[in-house]
Formats: sequence, structure tokens, C-alpha cells
Amino acid sequence: MRPLTVFINPACSKCRRALEILGERGATFDAVEYLKNPPDRATLERVLRLLGTPPTALVRRDKRFVELGLDDAACASTEQVVNLLLAHPELMERPVVVCGERALIARPPERVLELLD
Repeated sequence: MRPLTVFINPACSKCRRALEILGERGATFDAVEYLKNPPDRATLERVLRLLGTPPTALVRRDKRFVELGLDDAACASTEQVVNLLLAHPELMERPVVVCGERALIARPPERVLELLD
């Protein structure tokens, strides 16, 4: 089984559940607390490329998003999303799981099973 990188917020129940599922399956993973160790530009660009979704999918539309006065136009392109998440890593959707040349947002957490061999 390939090692995985899981970007998490330990306060998030979905992140905890994703890690639990991986642990139950004996998966090898590196859990990265992205608020303590925010991903750099290259990592964010790679994750966005591997997700294969519109860049905006990586941005949480929560209270903080509203507080910052953001709207969908502020996170439409890859460059906008990368710049936004570099400035405000708390807006990154979670958990994000990367395995080799594939990545996904594990919502629901059971989606992590899609990356296991």
C-alpha cells in the first residue's frame, strides 16, 4: 500500500474519522496539521492539479469566508485559490488526502477508501 499524506485539522470530526478509517485498514500515512504547518505554494498547486476538480472545491465556504468578505469570484482560478490559502490556510477544505498522483477531499470520510489499493 502506498503511503498517504492527509492534511487535517485535529478538531475536525471528518478528519478524525478519515484517520480512523485509514488506521483500521493498516494504511501508512503522514497526518499534516495544515494550520500548524501550512502547505507551500508548490504543494497547493500540486494538490489542486491532482484533485481534478474545480479549484474552488478546495476552499471552505464557512463563517471565516464570509467574515473576509469573499465570494465565489475570489476563488475561481488556481492562482486565486493558492493565494487565498497561503494567506488564510484555515479556509482549506478538509481532510485532503494525497496518494501518489491522486488526491481527494475526503467528504464523506469514507472516500479515503478510493485511494487504498
